[in-house]
Order: sequence, then structure tokens, then C-alpha cells
Amino acid sequence: MTAISIKHRIAEVTQKMLDSSLPYLVGAITLESLRHEVGAYENDPDFMPFVAILSEINSLPFDAMNLPWSDEDKAIYKEEIDASTVWAKEFSLSHCESLHCEIL
Repeated sequence: MTAISIKHRIAEVTQKMLDSSLPYLVGAITLESLRHEVGAYENDPDFMPFVAILSEINSLPFDAMNLPWSDEDKAIYKEEIDASTVWAKEFSLSHCESLHCEIL
């Protein structure tokens, strides 16, 4: 991907996270992977919360990185997914907004 297309993808993902048209945790996983492609430095303050979210959801009792999540996993682990989503939003929403504004 080119730098422009990566920034476009970040803007798209953050917008969808903010308007809830993309599950927040899925967006967090996507942003964590895009930080390397955009050339963000290792401790970039706007991307680091998504690194932490990825670390946290890796402790979920299913493979959180295996996207899209199966309907079975979503049904069985709904409570854990919902709790992780609430925590992730509280922890990183301002960073998501910042990334969105920075890219635009």
C-alpha cells in the first residue's frame, strides 16, 4: 500500500469505529496492524493504546485475531467481547478521534 492509501485506510477505520459501523475491537486490531505500515514510531501515543488493546483481547478464550469472528464465538463469548469493547472504548476513544483528525 502507498502512504496515501494507508492514511485513507486509517481514516476509514477510525470513522467506522467512531460511528459504530465497525466493531470497535476489530477496528483496534486493524489500527494496530496499520501502525507499522504508516511508519508510526514504536511508542506513538495515538497507536499505543491499540497495541495494549490487542494484548488484552489476546487473553479472550478464543482467537481474537482470527477475523471475522465466527457467529458461534460471538454468541459464546458475547459477555467477554462486550466487556472488552467497553474497556477498549474508554481506554482509547480519544486516541481514535485524534488519529482520525490527524489523518484528515
